[in-house]
Amino acid sequence: MEKINFSALLPAMLDAAKAPLHDQWEAAGPYAATEFKNFTESLAGIALQKLEGSISEAEAKLLVSMQQESMKTVLLAVKGMSLVAVESAINAALGVLKDTVNTAIGFRLL
Repeated sequence: MEKINFSALLPAMLDAAKAPLHDQWEAAGPYAATEFKNFTESLAGIALQKLEGSISEAEAKLLVSMQQESMKTVLLAVKGMSLVAVESAINAALGVLKDTVNTAIGFRLL
């Protein structure tokens, strides 16, 4: 697996999430930063487990989906956040990772 520098991608993820959350960014930004960092760390572990053969592609996708739901739950807890805005922000942030991650691991995870 190609090494992915998630720390370098985190600022771009946050920038992508700002537009959908613009009105709530001051309150949501710190939570988004923490959740996106946690997500990328989990994503790296999930991809490694798949490549080592300890989980299947379907299991990897399920684990990623669970992590996305976790991010959504945390961001929805921020006062004034709507489901549409949260989902748009998460999708924008994951869009930053999609090509890099999928290419590096050799299958469509995101």
